Amino acid sequence: MNWQLFGESFVTLFVIMDPLGTVPIFLGLTASFSTTERSRAARQAVVVAFGVIVAFAVFGQRILDYLHISLPALQAAGGLLLLLIALELLTGKGDEPTSTVGVNVAMVPLGTPLLAGPGAIVATMVFVQQAQDWGDRAAIALGVVAVHVTLYLAMRFAGLVHRVLGDSGVLLVTRVAGLLLSAIAVQLVADAVRTFVVGA
Repeated sequence: MNWQLFGESFVTLFVIMDPLGTVPIFLGLTASFSTTERSRAARQAVVVAFGVIVAFAVFGQRILDYLHISLPALQAAGGLLLLLIALELLTGKGDEPTSTVGVNVAMVPLGTPLLAGPGAIVATMVFVQQAQDWGDRAAIALGVVAVHVTLYLAMRFAGLVHRVLGDSGVLLVTRVAGLLLSAIAVQLVADAVRTFVVGA
């Protein structure tokens, strides 16, 4: 197995999916959850993210080609979705009890697009396209699995962070996370627009 490729894929996805940066967002979206519900949400979010990443790794290019969608378009769409989520975190709209009725936040927005976002999807697709043999594919697969295990552990023990910070601390961190997430979203859209302009 190509251990160098494993390291590259793991580090790249770790930086993009940002397990530590996900903790405050996870706490903000699951503030009203019990410990059991939060643990289940963490597990479901990771399973959903893993499924999306694997699906795009295997069928991503075919899907985009069939729908005539470019990678920059996917990136821009993901950025806009993240911006909407960031605005909810900033304004506190996501704290309203009615805002999540009938919605499983573990699937949307946690599983996707927060964890399995455009950056992670595109990065995985690029690694898969560069793979030359089964050893390379195994290295990429192991890197993807390792990152998702890290994500699960970060969210699984997010409750410890909640007990340390308290409700006020979590609210503050959530607002800061919303601001950072909005900046990431704008950057994604800007990069996509730049790619469109250069390719035009």
